[in-house]
Amino acid sequence: MSGRFGARLAAAVSAHGPLCVGIDPHPGLLADWGLPDDADGLDRFGRTVVDALAGRVALVKPQSAFFERHGSAGVAVLERLLAHAREVGLLTVLDVKRGDIGSTMDGYARAYLADGSPLAADAITVSPYLGFGSLTPAVELAVATGRGLFVLARTSNPEGAVVQTATLDGRSVAQSVVDAAAELNVGATPLGDVGVVVGATGTHGLALGGLNGAVLAPGLGAQGATPADLATRFAGVGGVVLPAASRSVLARGPDPTALRAAVAELAAQLGHCGA
Repeated sequence: MSGRFGARLAAAVSAHGPLCVGIDPHPGLLADWGLPDDADGLDRFGRTVVDALAGRVALVKPQSAFFERHGSAGVAVLERLLAHAREVGLLTVLDVKRGDIGSTMDGYARAYLADGSPLAADAITVSPYLGFGSLTPAVELAVATGRGLFVLARTSNPEGAVVQTATLDGRSVAQSVVDAAAELNVGATPLGDVGVVVGATGTHGLALGGLNGAVLAPGLGAQGATPADLATRFAGVGGVVLPAASRSVLARGPDPTALRAAVAELAAQLGHCGA
């Protein structure tokens, strides 16, 4: 792994724009592509997306659950997908949302962030809801290996609001997550290595000006968020906004030309979100 994640991410966004495309091979989408719902279908799906989008987007976001549901065969496909993305120069954010304590969190960190791990990605999503400090093993290993984290802050699912908007001493839980991430990014240039996840489909109410990192903003396209929404909801972000789209792009497959066209259309609407 060459260089810090934040620097590599900033370079990729400068070269290809901020769009992040999900790789979500759920059963309905595999069927729409004419692929079997098995390891072979996953493999063909993932390879098609990576090959079509290499050099077209800054990063891709495989959703681990859609591979894990096929057991060891599916996990093996995910390993190959991450390796192939690395070979063609695509940054990967593995969407695993891991969060635990002590040696268990250390185990998760080593699975996804350690050099030489078959499941190592450029960055992963993590959950801070056992306390931000519980993520320390992942933070330390990410720094040591030049990888990154995206910490769940304000998700778009209605159930999340009960916890994430709860307040203590006048500050929401979600804001405390953003502030803790910002502390880890102080002094980093051009971007820190610790980003946050903030859903793009609703009002988040967060102060993001001091983050000095990336905001991964899922929900563009099929989930309802538009480029205009992003410009409004994430004005003043201290860092870069990475709008994430899955179905609105993947539904155009399996034709690689159509996948690239979908990305080009979104990219033309987006421009560069954030500073």
